[in-house]
Amino acid sequence: MDMMKKISVVIPTYKRPQLLIKCLHALHQQVLEKKYYEVIVVSDGFDAATKKLVHEMQHLFQDHLVYLHHEVRKGPAAARNLGWLFSSSPLIAFTDDDCIPDERWLLEILTHHDGKSDLVYSGTVIVPTARKPTDYEKNTAQLEQAEFITANCACTKKVLYQVGGFDERYKMAWREDSDLHFKLLQQRIPIIKLPKAVVIHPVRRAKWGVSVKEQKKGIYNALLFKKFPTLYRSKIASRTSLLYYTLLVLLLIMIYSTIVRMPLLQWYSTIFWVCLTMAFIMLRLRGTRRSLGHVTEIVVTSIVIPYLSIFWKIYGAIKFRVFMI
Repeated sequence: MDMMKKISVVIPTYKRPQLLIKCLHALHQQVLEKKYYEVIVVSDGFDAATKKLVHEMQHLFQDHLVYLHHEVRKGPAAARNLGWLFSSSPLIAFTDDDCIPDERWLLEILTHHDGKSDLVYSGTVIVPTARKPTDYEKNTAQLEQAEFITANCACTKKVLYQVGGFDERYKMAWREDSDLHFKLLQQRIPIIKLPKAVVIHPVRRAKWGVSVKEQKKGIYNALLFKKFPTLYRSKIASRTSLLYYTLLVLLLIMIYSTIVRMPLLQWYSTIFWVCLTMAFIMLRLRGTRRSLGHVTEIVVTSIVIPYLSIFWKIYGAIKFRVFMI
């Protein structure tokens, strides 16, 4: 073991060198001396461009910059496990390839580390957004209120061994950090808040209709609920599910009444469906950009999101064999 290294930074990534390079530059500019930390970049599958970038920047880190990769894609949870298990440092910091750590980030963590082996640290995440953000930017900005996320946290290696690291059944970047958080809470492992350990989380440019694709992540809500039902209900469960199921029931009534030719029922169910859908659209538009393109995107995606959300939730419940509605 290299006794000089006190902390390792693990960054999961995959084919996003244009984002990763900004993160690495920020880590290169840390005020902490290079000899005290290393950076471990873990690609979720082989990535020639990322490997080349890491090799080109190794000299900036006094060769304390490492590239690892999985042979096949396994998700960010597995990538983080590969990284922290490879590390020779007693303390492991996690961030993401689209994040920009403040220059004092690592120093803040080490300054507050008293050498104990059963501690976890959680820093501050800042999401810069426009005064009138898009719906996607607004959702991403919620990371600022998260209790614990892997964009900015640090765990002693002993703790990671104790809780079994990250659950690799989470194949997407969703709920794997909540899973780790809940394991820490269950085992009463102290989580120390470090407000001055700051990481900036810029909002990535998103494709039109990204919120539709995002619904697939709901699969892993079922896994988290199965493992931690009480914590899930208290910290994550959302009232939007009731709205989604109401919209689904109204849609089914509309279809049924059309087939059996019940015009009055069809009329009332259609009116209620339109009203609730409009309420959902206005809820998503609240405080966001009102450009024609953005409003059109919100209207179109709001029509399909409730049903996709329910579909992926049921899919996850079947996949992980848990009753969840």
